[in-house]
Amino acid sequence: MKAEREPAPELPVARVLPMMPLAHLDREFDYRVPVELDEQAQPGVRVRVRFAGRLVDGFIVARVATSEHPGKLGWLDRVVSAERVLTPEVSDLVDAVARRYAGTRADVLRLAVPPRHARVEAERVPEPVTAPEVVPDVEAWAAYVHGESFVSAVQAGRGPRAAWQALPGEDWPTRLAELAAVVAGGGRSAVLVVPDQKDLDRVAAACVALVGDDLVVPLAAGLGPAMRYRRWLAALRGTARIVVGTRSSVFAPVPELGLIAVWDDGDDNHSEPRSPYPHAREVALLRAFGTGCAVILGGHARTAEAQALVDSGWAHDLVAGRPEVRARAPQVTALADSDHALARDPGARAARLPAIAFAAAREALTSGAGVLVQVPRRGYVPSLACGKCRAPARCRRCNGPLSLPSAVGPDGAGTPACRWCGVADANHRCQACGNRSLRAVVVGAGRTAEELGRAFPGVPVRTSGGGEVSATVSAGASLVVATVGAEPVMPGGYGAALLLDGWALLGRADLRAEEETLRRWMTAGALVRPAGAGGKVVVVADAGLPTVQALVRWDPVGAAQSQLEQRAEVGFPPAVHLAAVDGGRAAIEDLLAAAPLPDGVEPLGPVPLPPGERLPFSGDGPEPVEVERMLLRVPRAAGGALARALAEAQAVRSARRAVGSVRVQMDPVRIG
Repeated sequence: MKAEREPAPELPVARVLPMMPLAHLDREFDYRVPVELDEQAQPGVRVRVRFAGRLVDGFIVARVATSEHPGKLGWLDRVVSAERVLTPEVSDLVDAVARRYAGTRADVLRLAVPPRHARVEAERVPEPVTAPEVVPDVEAWAAYVHGESFVSAVQAGRGPRAAWQALPGEDWPTRLAELAAVVAGGGRSAVLVVPDQKDLDRVAAACVALVGDDLVVPLAAGLGPAMRYRRWLAALRGTARIVVGTRSSVFAPVPELGLIAVWDDGDDNHSEPRSPYPHAREVALLRAFGTGCAVILGGHARTAEAQALVDSGWAHDLVAGRPEVRARAPQVTALADSDHALARDPGARAARLPAIAFAAAREALTSGAGVLVQVPRRGYVPSLACGKCRAPARCRRCNGPLSLPSAVGPDGAGTPACRWCGVADANHRCQACGNRSLRAVVVGAGRTAEELGRAFPGVPVRTSGGGEVSATVSAGASLVVATVGAEPVMPGGYGAALLLDGWALLGRADLRAEEETLRRWMTAGALVRPAGAGGKVVVVADAGLPTVQALVRWDPVGAAQSQLEQRAEVGFPPAVHLAAVDGGRAAIEDLLAAAPLPDGVEPLGPVPLPPGERLPFSGDGPEPVEVERMLLRVPRAAGGALARALAEAQAVRSARRAVGSVRVQMDPVRIG
């Protein structure tokens, strides 16, 4: 640490947080500041320091007159940039997120602060633009109970908190833009967080239409390093007052934050796949709590987490009255998806649509309106099941899933083959009931589009999903086949929406299967015209199911309340806090032995890691042969204590270089 240089007593001290991946080094270290760096070395700047014999990056979090360290201090090697990229408010937020998710501040900082781009920093800083005074469309917000009061509170600079259920057909990007424009007009900043690029483009366009280009900054992962850093700096320097972005934009370092909004908080895209795996909704709530700004969680559906906030009194309902909902909602019809019903209906056999769905599509097309067809997956026929008992069709050689090749004949015939080993099985027989017939578990968008094209000759068929997602489609008589989350907007609304393979969505082995299914259905149904204008939604699922009934009534709040009560009864989030510990059995046992777990913790497991989950990442050593998951359940009041205990245990294992990687996730989206 430049030992040949004797520090002068009068030189100040910088408290530095090094960007180290090791949990036991998640703390500040004091360094002397040379005279030539004194002016630049301010809190929030990036620096380079020598640590354990090598240079590492870090952030100055504070300047102090003296250090409590009794030994000799090292010196700052250099100030990377004089730009104060870590603001005090974001620094406090990073600390809170790390505590909430049992992670390290270095990991959270990698999510919050993008990599530096020197050329962009050197560019001329544009002059701040005064935001125009925007009068919000009070009439639009008046459709919601207490909607006008919420807008008035935001305009007055108070910190209201609300869970907003947008009406079907609502121009929700414009409603969010109105709130952001009101905040910007008062000299404050707004952060609007959306799930994906399609939503980002719509909200950004609505904001630009109200306040102009200079005040709006869209942030997304798809931007190049230079463009992303340029827009991030515009938010930091206050030249732009409205930030619209995906999950990482929840950390945007805007000055004088007045509003933070999260749209569709149930979307999986809001969950960060990198350590410490924070959820944008929870980060937004922590930020609103720390700053006192207004916060709104919006969507056509509602999560159990949002309902828990309302039940606790922390947030208020922002919903429309039942007469308004009935006037705006489409007519929803449900039916039983059975082979007998399909066999009795020749039209359904031709298009794989029950008669009522076929009739709704034909009626909409005849009137010159579009038809939205939502399918759970893209592509062709991804997997097969027994035609009688619906047990998954498995390979007799390796027990892998069977599927049909994409190049099948016009009648859908083909020899099923294993997706794992590739062996064809022309004489497959169900292992559960012995039946020889097969059916598609989920017919993908590609196959569905082909069938619809044959059923409605002469009607244009468009697809949206995968790598080709359409944000909008032109109005007119056409069939739009889209995977969930990729439904394009049609001006004036669709005449009908057909929600296929409902049983496949509801039958998933997932805690959130019902909640997620209703969210997907309502997102598609909200794009359909009101029932008074002929709009119809047909859901291919049993009408007696509670989730289907919630869609028929268009009652997302009641469904969320029911979900919350069910989870409270069986002890699952958000009624409790849950930690998932993934790794080899020996590593999990080692971690739990080192953790000072709070009283009342209930261990569940270990069980095999759920299918589809990524293996625990580790830069050192191989992954264990068998990866398991241990769940730790505690009451909500003990969630902070559990996170601290697991963080301390991670630090202990890191300090002694324990063998085997362990991943800790607090309240994971997928429990298994």
